[in-house]
Amino acid sequence: MIDTQALAEIVGPAFVLTGTDTEKWSSDWTNMYVATPLAVVRPADTQQVSAVMKWAHATGTAIVPVSGNTGLNGGASGEDAVMLSLDRLNKIADIDVAGRTARVGAGVVLSSLHDAADAHDLIFPLTFGARGTAMIGGALSTNAGGSNVVRYGNTRDLVMGIEVVMADGQIMDLMGALHKDNSGLNLKHLMIGAEGALGIITAAVVKLFAKPRAYATAMVAVPHLDAALTLLHSMQDATGGGVEAFEYMPRNYIDTHLAVIDGAKPPFDDSYDVNIMIEVAATAQRDATPADDGSVPIVSLLEQTLGDMLEDGRVLDAVVAQNEAQRREMWARREAAGEVVFFKKPFVDTDVAVPVTKVATFLTEATARLAKLDAGAKELIVAHLGDGNIHYLVNPTSDDPVLKNAIKEMVEDIVQELQGSFSAEHGVGISKLATMTRRKDPVALQTMRAIKAALDPKGILNPGKTIPN
Repeated sequence: MIDTQALAEIVGPAFVLTGTDTEKWSSDWTNMYVATPLAVVRPADTQQVSAVMKWAHATGTAIVPVSGNTGLNGGASGEDAVMLSLDRLNKIADIDVAGRTARVGAGVVLSSLHDAADAHDLIFPLTFGARGTAMIGGALSTNAGGSNVVRYGNTRDLVMGIEVVMADGQIMDLMGALHKDNSGLNLKHLMIGAEGALGIITAAVVKLFAKPRAYATAMVAVPHLDAALTLLHSMQDATGGGVEAFEYMPRNYIDTHLAVIDGAKPPFDDSYDVNIMIEVAATAQRDATPADDGSVPIVSLLEQTLGDMLEDGRVLDAVVAQNEAQRREMWARREAAGEVVFFKKPFVDTDVAVPVTKVATFLTEATARLAKLDAGAKELIVAHLGDGNIHYLVNPTSDDPVLKNAIKEMVEDIVQELQGSFSAEHGVGISKLATMTRRKDPVALQTMRAIKAALDPKGILNPGKTIPN
């Protein structure tokens, strides 16, 4: 039991939830991590977050911060803890059009920031399937990636400043909108990606960018991944780095998408092993202004590149979106990944990164080694090919924990051999703790534990997550 009266005095009785009122926060999106929190507390602002943390520090109560609860690794599971929901910190305090920044609370839903930026002909380029429910605090806490990393980078690359409430309730103000700051250690980057284990991010200053004037989007079938990389590099060179998305959807993903999603359509009349969605964006007027015949230069450039590659066999088939509806249909195919890959149980899901030139090697090795481990297992793959991030899911023939762990270790082996990362964009949470222990450099783990102990000596911030004991 906890003293809910003390919490009610901080945030108000209506915003301290217990019992069945906590059900909304008791399970993550995958339903793999189900917990019964001691309570859910919903502060209204940074000062209330600070007061809650002072109470937690004084009483030794575990605090699990939660935003949109769209994570996949159990990072916001709140067993035997008070869950601190940041959903009421949902104000966009300012959009600086001239400086191209926005000051946002941790509870701002990602799509709301997209809409607010769009009203000023600007964009916040972080995007992924859960953008309608995911919140800024969670995106920062996991250093989220998404589909536009190839052009704009991960979340860390999009953040200029943050505000953080520390374990003892002190407020660290790093909210400057500075492009250069060499005043000591980069505490901003330390907090981003820490999954609430070092402090609770309550606000941020994020970068905005010019809204593209035109898009060129296509589904492309190629004979192998080397040809896909040729397409990527050709378009990057031709557009000065204008490729915004480069997504790999192999045959097994397309087939499952058609089977699972009502009304889904195939990308081509024929079926292919290697399917790529490419999107190029133009911000310059010269690339976006239609010619006399109605053609848009950026679209014509993509069509010409694809045509040249069709002639010499590096492209097998291509469909270029001719309007916004067709573009949205292509994006819907990719953004349904959550529903597609988690459709069948049991599963082993991984989120890895390797050098872009090693993606094919990873997939070839994984297929061969999986056949030796579990001959009847099925793979389901989707990847951000432009940055080497592979979502490799396996449906094993049984739910045996020993088999599932062996599959995870097999994937870890290949990633390590290719000098990749076992965690690309979803964070560590609970699901990758064992992998952290097995695979993370021992000195790096020792350093992480030392930082955790220094900033959270009572171990109350999101305990049992991210950093193995």
